[in-house]
Amino acid sequence: MKKEQDKAVALKYERGKDPAPRVTAKGRGVVAERILAIAREHNIPIRQDKALLDALYRLDINEEIPEDLYRVIAEVLAFIYRMNRMKAERS
Repeated sequence: MKKEQDKAVALKYERGKDPAPRVTAKGRGVVAERILAIAREHNIPIRQDKALLDALYRLDINEEIPEDLYRVIAEVLAFIYRMNRMKAERS
């Protein structure tokens, strides 16, 4: 039997528009599973990192990430941008 996802957090960031990424959704149990399902439906990358998840989960919905998380989130976003570029080049 598959273990239910304990927690999930969704972020949104539009380069050039947003000053910093912000939390757009978060939840536990069934809500976490739904957040992940929506991400999969829209081909949004999912990162599994318990320490990062715990830090982000403390934030409120619509709250910008704190400066101490900028570096790790920048690394995640850079990875996503590279993956999207590679995918576009193959199409």
